[in-house]
Amino acid sequence: MLDKLGGGMFGALGDQMQKMQADLERQEIEGSVAGGKVRIKMNGAQHVMAVRIDPVLMNDREMLEDLLAAALNDAVRQSKELAAQQTARMMASMGLPPGMF
Repeated sequence: MLDKLGGGMFGALGDQMQKMQADLERQEIEGSVAGGKVRIKMNGAQHVMAVRIDPVLMNDREMLEDLLAAALNDAVRQSKELAAQQTARMMASMGLPPGMF
C-alpha cells in the first residue's frame, strides 16, 4: 500500500538516511578545551574513539572532570551540527522541504 501512496519516495528516503548514517560514522570530530589539553575524538554517530589528556592535568581531579565534560559536550555539539548539515543537504537533494525531519 505504501507504493500506492508514494512508498517509492519513502524507500528512497530510507536509503538516503542509511547512506547518511554510514557517512557520519566515517567522519571524525574532535572536541577540545583548555587549549587542546583535553581532546575527545568521536565519529559523527557520537561514538567516542579516543580521549587525550595532557599529563599536567592529572593532579587536579575536579578540574580534569570538568574539562572532560566540556570537551565531550563540544564534540557532541559538533556532531549534531554535522548531522543537521548532512540532513539538510539530503533533504534538498530529494526536493523535500527543510525541517521535515
